[in-house]
Amino acid sequence: MVTLFLDSTRLEVVLSGAERLMAFYKGNVAIERSTIVKVQLIDDAWMWLRGVPSPGTHLRGVVAMGTWHSTAADDFVVVRRHRPGVVIDLEGHPEFQRVILTTRHGLELVQSLRVDAGDERTEVTVIAAETGTIPTVVEKKPRARQPKAPIADSEA
Repeated sequence: MVTLFLDSTRLEVVLSGAERLMAFYKGNVAIERSTIVKVQLIDDAWMWLRGVPSPGTHLRGVVAMGTWHSTAADDFVVVRRHRPGVVIDLEGHPEFQRVILTTRHGLELVQSLRVDAGDERTEVTVIAAETGTIPTVVEKKPRARQPKAPIADSEA
């Protein structure tokens, strides 16, 4: 899974070695904050893909990584399975018009972009936790199971 780092000037999408290999992309994706127009939380990233991988890896329903070229523009994609993620719309970025990622940290990204991240590069989950904007989820305790009643043998 990608790791998202943020500072006062840019968002950095840090790719693992395997992700770089499948995306045919040598480094991390750096996005200036000034180029981010909109960030949308999505339920299924596959619905947002447009065009064809060029270069990239595509196994339908399993993985889509790399640069996706369409008639409109180029998108950078890191999508695994049918999981929730984010679509980051960009304006004025030198390479991409959109970045589409599957991530569990979409809400933290949105919340972190709303605050001043400071000059140090920090992971978005840490920024969101420090600002207290992550909603706390009440953990449900599993119900205790009722012991099964013994089965009575009927005598005839």
